[in-house]
Formats: sequence, structure tokens, C-alpha cells
Amino acid sequence: MSELKSILRNHMKEKLARGEVVASMTVRSSRTIEIARIAQTAGFDTIYVDMEHNTLSMDAVCQICQSAQQIGITPMVRVPANTPEYICRVLDGGAMGVITPHVRSAAEAKEMVNLVKFPPIGHRSSGGALSQFHYRSFPLTETQAAMNDATSLVLMMETVDALENVEEIIAVEGVDMLLIGSNDLCGELGISGQYDHPLLKAAFERTIAAAQKVGKHVGIGGLAGRDDLMTKFVQMGARYVSTGTDLAFLLSACSARAKFVRGIQV
Repeated sequence: MSELKSILRNHMKEKLARGEVVASMTVRSSRTIEIARIAQTAGFDTIYVDMEHNTLSMDAVCQICQSAQQIGITPMVRVPANTPEYICRVLDGGAMGVITPHVRSAAEAKEMVNLVKFPPIGHRSSGGALSQFHYRSFPLTETQAAMNDATSLVLMMETVDALENVEEIIAVEGVDMLLIGSNDLCGELGISGQYDHPLLKAAFERTIAAAQKVGKHVGIGGLAGRDDLMTKFVQMGARYVSTGTDLAFLLSACSARAKFVRGIQV
């Protein structure tokens, strides 16, 4: 392994390449870097900061990402819009991957590749020395190839159009994973909240089959309260599990302790 590649490691991608299951926590409430260390202590492999569904600033997001990098937690960002001002800035600011919402076709997937990957795979602009390689200087040809290998492009699979085009989408060079957004997909399928519905199972089956055919991966999203379904879909072949949000974990633990105290007999 070259010196650059030893610095620029995406531990999540390494686990996926070995066929292991990746545990992810979503950051929606925390505004400071402590959440990265909390995620590591808890045993997570990766976090993703959800800019689509909160008001975190670009600065706070990138501070969290850089902190996660340094302790071996792979940081990703779910962007609120599939545009350069979000995607390129979070990647230059410390993210090791992006999760892009509402991609519906192979053509749109290729647009995401162009923003996330450097030439010859995409058209990402070079931003100079980055935190991912400790602000050190390496030959441009070396850094671009290494960054392409280490940077994850995860597309949300959350629409009927995306499901109908899933084989073409996952086959696009530079796309690493499809993350099934169960809540939005169920809504699009007309079965909101019906996670046991055969249509959701069929969507996972089709997506997993398409990904396995081209040696790529599928993630589970939106099922944090359903351990049974997360287990079922992992056993079907999904390898990335979005386990829930920092806010949900905090609320659950706080509620349990408050309930305990209210139940003490005096």
C-alpha cells in the first residue's frame, strides 16, 4: 500500500469489500465534533450528517467530518440538493462520501459521478491539499486516483422511477451504493408506513440483485424501529444499515431514565 493510500483510507468501503455489514448513525441534532467520538465509542463504522433534514451549517458539517476522519469513522454527508455548491464543498471540506437524494435515472447518476469523482471517471475540480490526506502534497495524478477509490458515492433509492431504472443506475461507473429510503419509497409506492408490504420487500430484492450483479452494495434506510426487517434485508444481501439518528438515540435513552425514576416506589 502506498503512503497516500495508507493515509487516505475509507474504512467503510474496506468492510463492504470484505462482505461485512456496516453500521451507520445519522447526525441530525449534534452541532459539534464530539458526536464523531461518541459514534466511535458506540461502535459505529460510519456516520452521515443529514443536511437534507436539518439546519446544520456547512462549517459545522465539515468540522464533524474532519473529526471523524482522524479517528477512523468514515464521514459522509447527505446533501440537501444535488448541486456543486453542496457536493463539492462537503467533499473538499472533509467528507469521505456523499449521499445524494432523489436520483431517478442513469443519466442523473452520471451527473452525480461527475461532481464526486475526479477524471477520468468524473469531472470533479481539484481543490488542492485536503484534510483527507492531512494537507500534504502528493502528485495530482496520485491524489485523484486515490481519492476516487476512497470517496463513496451513495445514491438514495426512494422513488418509483429509480426503482424502475435500478439496473441501469447501479451499473453507472463511479456509483458505489444505493441506499433505499424506505419511508419515501413506501410513500411513492402508495403504501406509506406499511413496511411489511410485499412491494417494499420486492424493491429490496430487485435492488440487491441489481447491485450484486455488478459487484456493488445496497443500504437500508428508514427502518430504524424495525430490527426484524433490517435483519431480513441484511440476510437478503444488504450490507449497509442506517440504524437511526442521534436525536432518536438521545430521546430513547432520556425517556427510559425518566420512566425509571417515575416508577420508583417511595
